[in-house]
Amino acid sequence: MKKSFINFFALLLIIAVNTDISAQKVITKTGSIKFQASVPSYEEVAAENKSVSAVLEQSTGDFAALVLIKGFRFKVALMEEHFNENYMESEKFSKATLKGKIEDFDTSKITASSKFFTLNGDLTIHGKTKTVSVPVKVSKSPNGLIVNGTFEVKPEDFDIEIPSVVSKKIADKIKITYNFTLLK
Repeated sequence: MKKSFINFFALLLIIAVNTDISAQKVITKTGSIKFQASVPSYEEVAAENKSVSAVLEQSTGDFAALVLIKGFRFKVALMEEHFNENYMESEKFSKATLKGKIEDFDTSKITASSKFFTLNGDLTIHGKTKTVSVPVKVSKSPNGLIVNGTFEVKPEDFDIEIPSVVSKKIADKIKITYNFTLLK
């Protein structure tokens, strides 16, 4: 787990060294990612991780986020155990990342009202990377920016196998909701 954080912060350092000194980064270590994989008439399949790290370089729109898979919390402990051991294999694939660029990002046009953008980049889950376009809402907060949105992923796109015995209890598309308060 410490190695994942070291890798993430090494990435941040590389970004810092390779950008203009006047560049402004906003960052969080307490972002939130929730996922919802429930199907009607079955037990809720949902979890949240409240310790997601993210950074946005305001001058370029470059964005990176890192979530440790074992940080997701479920209402049912057994479901959390199955998630980590059987589906996500979190000992082997300990983190998920999203790295990309928010297109046409201009911090001077950000206000307290949300402005919509698209983040184009690479999403890595379960050791597999896929190019994605993710909708992003950005608004100004007193000390930085609020970045949030929702998108969907399919488990099979990331080689996550859902056994046939439970496949009817888990949605084909997993709804991901993220919320980051990025501070200077």
